[in-house]
Amino acid sequence: MNLLNNENLKWRRYTEGDAFDYPIDYSDAVLDVREDGRLEILVKWEPNCYCHFHRHTAETSSLVLEGELLVTDIDIETGKEIGQRARVAGDFVHKQPGDVHMEQGGANGALVLFNIYAPSEEGKLAETLEKDGSVISTSTIEKILRKRTQ
Repeated sequence: MNLLNNENLKWRRYTEGDAFDYPIDYSDAVLDVREDGRLEILVKWEPNCYCHFHRHTAETSSLVLEGELLVTDIDIETGKEIGQRARVAGDFVHKQPGDVHMEQGGANGALVLFNIYAPSEEGKLAETLEKDGSVISTSTIEKILRKRTQ
């Protein structure tokens, strides 16, 4: 499967208008999801835009395929930024659950391949967070499987 040029990918776009104090504009395309808790997903950020503030609740690996992804780590207790890094095409990282951060596409956006493993019965992948760290929503393997069968 060509991940960079594929008309058959089914992209789902997320925008929030003025609901947040940062511009949200990103899309994702599920490549594969399995009942054993494995998810492969492409995420595409529009230039200078963010995805939702979130915490990974599952083991996550990612590979930047195109563009630049700016990652800002947040201390969930204080809400303060504790570090920022720029990831460019070719950068790979593997993280254990608990990583809390903001992700933003660079000047030309970003395209990133994520491999997520959530083997628990709940199959929790990530939690979307408010500024104060309270959970807005939870992404799960079950929800993704359900959407794919509809």
